[in-house]
Amino acid sequence: MIHIEHLTKRYGETVAVNDVSLDIEKGEVLGLLGPNGAGKTTTLRILTGYLPPTGGTVRVGDRDIRTDTLSIKEQIGYLPESAPLYQNMLVYDYLMDVAAIRGIAPENRMARVRELAKTCALEKVMHKAIHELSKGYRQRVGLAHAMMSDPEILVLDEPTSGLDPNQIIEIREIIKAVGKEKTVIFSTHILSEAEATCDRIVIIHKGKIVADGATEELKQQASGRYTLSIKLTGADTAACTALFSPVIGVNEVKTGAPEDGQVSLMLSCDADTDVRPDVYRIIRDNDWGLLEFHRESRSLETVFRELTKEN
Repeated sequence: MIHIEHLTKRYGETVAVNDVSLDIEKGEVLGLLGPNGAGKTTTLRILTGYLPPTGGTVRVGDRDIRTDTLSIKEQIGYLPESAPLYQNMLVYDYLMDVAAIRGIAPENRMARVRELAKTCALEKVMHKAIHELSKGYRQRVGLAHAMMSDPEILVLDEPTSGLDPNQIIEIREIIKAVGKEKTVIFSTHILSEAEATCDRIVIIHKGKIVADGATEELKQQASGRYTLSIKLTGADTAACTALFSPVIGVNEVKTGAPEDGQVSLMLSCDADTDVRPDVYRIIRDNDWGLLEFHRESRSLETVFRELTKEN
């Protein structure tokens, strides 16, 4: 649905987005992750037609962002990091004005506003002034604004920034519900948020894509390895090291000090090789007692730090 090819954005000598290529499918929830200054917001602003690219192309369907900017904007709902709301207006009045600006027929405006109030859980605050609302509710108002024209694509820039844990969960649930029907692209630096919400994650660093895939794929791609954790009885560390080390795919065997007759091991293994059948066969043939045997999952935070560290 969205095709980004060799996208570049320069501000003088500074390269904010550097030769980014990316395809986003219809109905996908994509999270754009990166440290501050990585180029996330610039990429989203180009995608929404707010900024012109220095080089490269962005196409939505068969339309180009340079020549068909207005028609593409009509397909996109955009919520910037700080939602530009009229603070003194009542929520209801504000959304009714947005409906009018978006070209919704007068007879349909109230029904659309009520529908969005339910989707974004705004029913209790519709007759409050926006400046009286918490930041979480103001973000919901901004989200309702972005969704007013029922766009095919929803672009959200740091939608949970500054919210408390309960508010983050509420916004997350709204995004997940909307993502069942629309293409959603949102930037965030909250890793747990991306992991819980996204079908796919793209990590950007210094204007370049450094990783792209589902969460579990990224956890393996970053280092190319995973860890197999084992706890045995009736075994000794020397025998374990000697027998497990030659297994194809095992790079290193780390052993802990024996405790209460138990031996703990950590096997560092190649990501593209499942060593578990061979390792289990050795345990069974030596008649060792098996207390623990599981593949350790690396955290997204660890992967993120590995991919975006300076050196």
